[in-house]
Amino acid sequence: MGDLLRDWRRTRRLSQLDLSISTGVSARHISFVETGRSRPSPDLILRLAEQLEIPLADRNALLLAGGHAPAYPSHALTDPEMGPVLAAVRHLLDGHDPYPAALIDQHWDLVEANAAIEVFTAGCAPHLLEPPINVLRLSLHPDGMAPRIGNLAEWRAHLLHRLRQQATTTNDPMLYDLLEELSGYPGGTGAAGPTSVVVPLVYQHLSFVSTTTLFGTPLDVTVAGLAIESFFPADSATAERLRAR
Repeated sequence: MGDLLRDWRRTRRLSQLDLSISTGVSARHISFVETGRSRPSPDLILRLAEQLEIPLADRNALLLAGGHAPAYPSHALTDPEMGPVLAAVRHLLDGHDPYPAALIDQHWDLVEANAAIEVFTAGCAPHLLEPPINVLRLSLHPDGMAPRIGNLAEWRAHLLHRLRQQATTTNDPMLYDLLEELSGYPGGTGAAGPTSVVVPLVYQHLSFVSTTTLFGTPLDVTVAGLAIESFFPADSATAERLRAR
């Protein structure tokens, strides 16, 4: 357990003193926990994990490694407990129409989407639209959206940067595998210009800005991994064309 905690602290680039100051736990005690000289209580593990912003699934792993029961459940999306969550998400997705919006999981697989998502999926190869649909693969694959993205190099750099940050933050091997795959796709390199406010997506003469919505108080591993990706028109011409649909 101590090794896992130390690895997370180093991933966050925090010293034992930094963690001590933010948690109120002595640096000496943190050192004892990391070296196995002290067996932490579940409350202490969760206290340290909260400050280190460790994902819920990995908090459970820390608890198990420390000889304690997991603290956070993990429900399947089809479980009854997830019904209210998915109902709320569908309401948000439908309310965003005629602009595209999608619910994705922690590995960027599509869970739900509104009808306007067909703006992006039309013309993509059928094999990329077979479940599970990975939205990053769909975006950057040569048989997917990539040929119709007007600023592909810029958008590709933005997505790979987000994915690299997520992989580094979560230490998820599936995300590292996805990053390696997508990095091998063609598309060039690029970055937002110095006067850019946000990175736009220019797609088939339409221009979008995107936002990501997370659940603010997740207490379930599955819910903590969900995010809503919403696309808004970046100009009046795009808004008019989408509303005309």
